[in-house]
Amino acid sequence: MAESESVVRAQQGTEVGALRAVEQEKGVLRTETLLVLALSLGASALSALISFIGSVTRPGGLKDQAATLNASHAPGRPWLDLAWQLFGIASALVPVLLVAHLLTREGAPGLRVLGFDRSRPWWDLGRGTLVAAGIGSAGLAFYLVARASGANLTVVPEALPDVWWKFPVLILSAVQNAVVEEVIVLGYLLRRLGQLGWTPMGALLASSLLRGSYHLYQGIGGFIGNAVMGVVFVLLYRRWGRVGPLVAAHALLDVVAFVGYAVLAGRVDWLPTR
Repeated sequence: MAESESVVRAQQGTEVGALRAVEQEKGVLRTETLLVLALSLGASALSALISFIGSVTRPGGLKDQAATLNASHAPGRPWLDLAWQLFGIASALVPVLLVAHLLTREGAPGLRVLGFDRSRPWWDLGRGTLVAAGIGSAGLAFYLVARASGANLTVVPEALPDVWWKFPVLILSAVQNAVVEEVIVLGYLLRRLGQLGWTPMGALLASSLLRGSYHLYQGIGGFIGNAVMGVVFVLLYRRWGRVGPLVAAHALLDVVAFVGYAVLAGRVDWLPTR
């Protein structure tokens, strides 16, 4: 009898130890996720909120104010400006490298586990192009309506000087935005929230609202439009199991927005300018 009781106690002790180990592991993952977000899009969300508060408390309507995305860092000094542009693009990608490192330490094959690799480039690009075509037209229409209603600032996708590196930098900036946002707010965040026991719906809402929040500097329209885009991207990511097509779609959307604005601003009546 005594021997049976000791066996039961040993089993209970093992179960308690296993539960504690699981909770400790979840605590580590929770802290890791918060730190990654604090170094990247979480910080951007807080910055966007502060910017939005400043905009709504400023005299005049939102549409009379501008949100500039790619601006000069050294006006009149093109080589120094180029150095700052490239530095900003490269440093913004560091959290993605951190995510790759953390996933590798976890035992996963780095970003490949999120479907961000070169194994299916044409598959990713093809689906990304279709997604960009659908979201791009709807997104532009929504932006124009939101701005006209006073719910959005005038978005100025670029305000770079007319120098030889202008369009290459705009394209690099678009790709950087796509990689950072989709790898972190889509692939990485959904993986970690799943490991932490979040429901699929809870993870979808968290990812989509985070995406909307760091676009809040553009106004309420920017928040709503990007949150809806986030829902679509989460559903597609879960269907395809790859973040690659969504990176391609996001990059194409931003390239068209940045380069299109540079080419069309001031030449067409329907495109709002500062």
